[in-house]
Amino acid sequence: MNVSTGGRRIRSRGATAALVCAIILLPGPGYAAPGEPDPHTDKSIEDIRTELDGLYREAEVATEAYNAANEKAVKQEKRLTNLRADLTRAEKRVKDLHDLAGAAARTQYRGGDLAATGIQLLLGDHPEAALDEASQARQALRGLVNVSETQKTARQELGEQTAAAKKELRKLESSRADKAAAKQKIEKKIATAEEIEAGLEEEQTRRLAELERQRIRQAEARWTDSGGPSGESAGKGKSKGKGGGPGGGTQASGAAGKAVSFAMAQIGKPYVWGAVGPSSYDCSGLTSAAWAAAGHPIPRTSQAQWSGLTRVGLSSARPGDLIIYYNDATHVGMYIGGGQIVHAPRPGRSITTAPAASMPILGVVRPGA
Repeated sequence: MNVSTGGRRIRSRGATAALVCAIILLPGPGYAAPGEPDPHTDKSIEDIRTELDGLYREAEVATEAYNAANEKAVKQEKRLTNLRADLTRAEKRVKDLHDLAGAAARTQYRGGDLAATGIQLLLGDHPEAALDEASQARQALRGLVNVSETQKTARQELGEQTAAAKKELRKLESSRADKAAAKQKIEKKIATAEEIEAGLEEEQTRRLAELERQRIRQAEARWTDSGGPSGESAGKGKSKGKGGGPGGGTQASGAAGKAVSFAMAQIGKPYVWGAVGPSSYDCSGLTSAAWAAAGHPIPRTSQAQWSGLTRVGLSSARPGDLIIYYNDATHVGMYIGGGQIVHAPRPGRSITTAPAASMPILGVVRPGA
């Protein structure tokens, strides 16, 4: 074997081992060769899994924070646009009223009759109430002057609202930029996590996969223990049997059925930060898009979904409901029945189904209730 080639391979393996050790803060290599007993091996693999989970969890928290900041900024941008349009219309109305009042005053000074109908058409929003007698012209003129002054006051107030909205938008844009910067920092950690996973030996990857399978089995058992509805069959949220527990046998229909069908049709598409489709989604992007497709728009982020939608008991969960996870409501999945959810898990993964109890459950909400 060529010496330089062998040296590079040794250095490459050494770099991978050093990276793994550094990320889990271990003093030295902690993995046994396949088939070689080592009491620390399982703990080391679990440590890797825990570290990776932590990195991806940080990413999701940062994602939801960015989504919330971005949503607020977008709403404020729309509000400011509307205020500016209103201000432009108000300025034109003030000018029209000023011009009309001047013309009316000149007409009366010359002793002529005021075109009452024209005044009323410009003065108000109800042309059917136009003046039909010239004798009322003088009264209309006084009203015109009063309305003109009122319009000036309203225009001033509108201008102040526009200025305040512009100032608020600058704050929201700054917050959005801060959240985006935080997200970028997390992305670097995600790259580190992916590098760790890519550098694992085949046996280590196998053991991580086995840990994942164990977690799935435990999560399925926890769903029953936690009081989740039983007796349902998964798959597009439809039940074939009557069910044996609270909520069991509930079949998704109507808007809920459409939302479940939409979400299930996205399986295999990648998780992407801040994405709401159609080619990729993040967790709340998937649930909000699914319910929008069902004709019932819901809040964009998992935290807003938790705070803004009707809450129901876990035992009453039925297909189409949203299960909110973690104390800070930073993950969400859609219940599809049979103790399963469909969700966008994390960066590097695709939309898939999973046990509903695979993460700490905060509660359940029901769109359209």
